[in-house]
Amino acid sequence: MSRKPKRPFWEPGYNGHVYWSGKVKLGKVTRHPGKGAKQKYTWEAAGRAGGGGDLDKARRAVEAAVAMADKQLDLFN
Repeated sequence: MSRKPKRPFWEPGYNGHVYWSGKVKLGKVTRHPGKGAKQKYTWEAAGRAGGGGDLDKARRAVEAAVAMADKQLDLFN
């Protein structure tokens, strides 16, 4: 029997979404309440962060940051 690697998944939360792989938190997108906010969503993943006005773009940015961190070598090891 071969085991498939677990696919990361999004879990919705109270003020945002979290990107999980099993029990490991890979990244998150947080919603900022308020009508005057310039950036409606901020995201953090793999040592990177950003913001924007669209949830789908923020989620894609988290997924891209996680994918790039998986393939990029660490400079200091």
